[in-house]
Amino acid sequence: MSSEFIFRIVGAILFGIGGAFLGNSVAQFLRVSPEAYVIVFILLGILVGLILTPFVTIRPLRHISARLAKMPAERLIAIVLGLFIGLVAAALLSLPLALLGSPFRQILPLVAAAVLCYLSVVILVSRQNDLQAFFSGLRIPMVQTSSEQRSDTDGTDQFILLDTSVIIDGRIADISKTGFIRATLLIPNFILSELQHIADSADPLRRGRGRLGLEVLTQLQNDTPIPTQITDMDVSEVRDADSKLVALARHLHCPIMTNDYNLNRVAELQGVSVLNINDLANAVKITSLPGEELKVKIIQEGREADQGVGFLQDGTMVVVEDGRSLINRTLNVTVTKVLQTSAGRMIFAKP
Repeated sequence: MSSEFIFRIVGAILFGIGGAFLGNSVAQFLRVSPEAYVIVFILLGILVGLILTPFVTIRPLRHISARLAKMPAERLIAIVLGLFIGLVAAALLSLPLALLGSPFRQILPLVAAAVLCYLSVVILVSRQNDLQAFFSGLRIPMVQTSSEQRSDTDGTDQFILLDTSVIIDGRIADISKTGFIRATLLIPNFILSELQHIADSADPLRRGRGRLGLEVLTQLQNDTPIPTQITDMDVSEVRDADSKLVALARHLHCPIMTNDYNLNRVAELQGVSVLNINDLANAVKITSLPGEELKVKIIQEGREADQGVGFLQDGTMVVVEDGRSLINRTLNVTVTKVLQTSAGRMIFAKP
């Protein structure tokens, strides 16, 4: 038996009882026999109760519950705190208002309570991000004291926000195991939701990348020496994940780790520090100097005439002059020039 059916039955009984009293009152007003009016109004009350009860009881409650479940935590906290502050202010103000004459002492305390609660809720909801930043600032020292390996530095070294592109890239797990990262890795729930959406994609390639990202998160939580946290902190003013991430980084005063070029540029324009794994990979590649000898296997043709292309173990491209005829052969080459581009480092050499 559903709860809506129970509410309909209870509503029908209550409306039927009310209809009986109303029918008796109408019959007395008309000075006629009440039996027929009572029966008619009881039936009308039962019918109205069966139809209208869910619309004034359980369905509004379900709607409110659904709205509260979808409401961001910081907004809900701001509303509750605003109601509390408004009621406290109204209680203090009701003491002098109670000294006024009737009917002001009965009406004005209720009006003051409604107005103060409304103003408090509106003000705190409009500044909910500042409240979130304040409470986050109170939590950061607690996280800091829980780790003996954490140095006593400012807030920029406490957390690193991870973007979806870094998680599905996979290299963050190996980097974390090296111990070079000392801060707590922070993954917001909206990034986790985006990752789950990718893992459920109909495209096999995207689905594979999403599932790899979920496995990387498991490794970060279980197999790395640095702490990894999932947080429900959100920014309700913006909708897309990248804007939320930048806004959250500004509130927490922490950097973002990403491989997304567009997010990298937007974050830098807004004064947010960015850690790019591609830049790290280019920085740690082996430096080769002109005149140095390398061993490389030529695997394909180059763009220019008679050029062959091979790759070192770290992925660095080696363009070999007069190497087109030497494809699929491993040979020693001499470096002639090293070129650093936005895509990485390129080495030009000759046999």
